[in-house]
Amino acid sequence: MGSNQIRADFDRDTIVVYQAYKPQIAIAALAAGRFVPPFSFGRMTWIKPSFLWLMERSNWGQKSGQEHTLAVRITRAGWEEALGLGVLTHFDPKAHRSYDDWRRQFDSAAVHIQWDTERSLRGAALPINAIQVGISRHVIQTFVEKWITKIEDYSPLVRKIYALVQSGNERKAKDLLPKERVYPVDAALGRRIRVG
Repeated sequence: MGSNQIRADFDRDTIVVYQAYKPQIAIAALAAGRFVPPFSFGRMTWIKPSFLWLMERSNWGQKSGQEHTLAVRITRAGWEEALGLGVLTHFDPKAHRSYDDWRRQFDSAAVHIQWDTERSLRGAALPINAIQVGISRHVIQTFVEKWITKIEDYSPLVRKIYALVQSGNERKAKDLLPKERVYPVDAALGRRIRVG
């Protein structure tokens, strides 16, 4: 198992997280500049700052229901609020006093934190883990109304990069990838959500 790193495209005030949706949800969100029905406000939505992790999960936008890749720019304050509310999706003795303690926290958590193997341009497993953050229905309204500053359609970019990879032009494909770097996290929070 690799080390846990939050790598992201971010600036002083905002961070980009990625989501893959079916056309009906994505097109409505792009038109409104925020998530609107048929987006569901009643179930958990997962946000991921790793572009290549989502590419592996959505098969470069080719999986049914994940055809549109959205780059959702949210405030860093919102992102850090989500991390602060987060509970790991599995018991970790370095983060929890006991299994029962973790279970209690997890069952009432407004946000879930999961670490998954990061991926290369060609989908190979890397020795680091990427974060995905599950925003529950208790926080979704805040996510949509207060944290989101911009939603962009990255689907054309996804298709372009994928075509370059398929044709063996990896150098050009890499040049088009979003520029991600390690996101700084407060030490106490990092220990709790197992960054590092």
